[in-house]
Amino acid sequence: MSALIDGKAAAARVLAEVGSDVLTLKASGIAPALAVVLVGQDPASQVYVRNKVLRAEECGIRSLEHKLPAETKESALLALIHSLNADAGVHGILVQLPLPAHIDETRVLQAIDPLKDVDGFHAENVGGLSQGRDVLTPCTPAGCLRLLQDTCGDLVGKHAVVIGRSNIVGKPMAALLLKAHCSVTVVHSRSANLRELCRQADIVVAAVGRPRLVDADWLKPGAVVIDVGINRIEEGGRSRLVGDVDFDSALTRASAITPVPGGVGPMTIAFLMKNTLAAARLQHPATGLPQPSVENPA
Repeated sequence: MSALIDGKAAAARVLAEVGSDVLTLKASGIAPALAVVLVGQDPASQVYVRNKVLRAEECGIRSLEHKLPAETKESALLALIHSLNADAGVHGILVQLPLPAHIDETRVLQAIDPLKDVDGFHAENVGGLSQGRDVLTPCTPAGCLRLLQDTCGDLVGKHAVVIGRSNIVGKPMAALLLKAHCSVTVVHSRSANLRELCRQADIVVAAVGRPRLVDADWLKPGAVVIDVGINRIEEGGRSRLVGDVDFDSALTRASAITPVPGGVGPMTIAFLMKNTLAAARLQHPATGLPQPSVENPA
């Protein structure tokens, strides 16, 4: 049977680390602050924003909420972002996605100062990640990497298969695994022999958005499985959340696996706080405090 990878406990450790470092930063006269921008009243987005604000408060990070009506013009949203970019007291800017259909998400994300881009979605940070530079990295894959490091220890030489090639998870996850010196295969909807490729993997990261796609037949005995999927399905007359991995089936084959919920989700918010701290350090290099580093791949 598999060992469960407890994302809640791991996230609590990360948040404790961040809280300690925030105190150190405040002692040098810098109070990290995160601006969260929500456009519209999407219920799921409101829950996400509330949880992010709560975690920030727990870490001692000041949170600034900007709630805008759904009919807000793109120009007005861009003006707000420009003002937050110029505010030296704001270290991180997060625009909650999705945005209303009349707003160009790419244009909005590109407007955020890369040094304040705590989601790691700006093109400069995306490119920097592939080059091994010190940049802010997308929170979900960064959290997944921490779970893998805590579970597996040294990742050098392991074969990792990433299922999915999204800009938010799949591609940055592959880049992070490469920097950790894994051999990485990315598979997707157009890949041939999906199961055969996954069966070769020491590590499987499923991030494709298809409920219970991966079962035991996809896994090499002893593989470590990170399930990024969050899919709502109707089952037994009620709604429930399941991952991209058939959890009960995978338990019989994997050596360790994340549950859904309670696996990757808590780590995403924890690494948002970690990115906010890193952003504050990057914007104040003269403090003499340790700077966030990105390992250069060999």
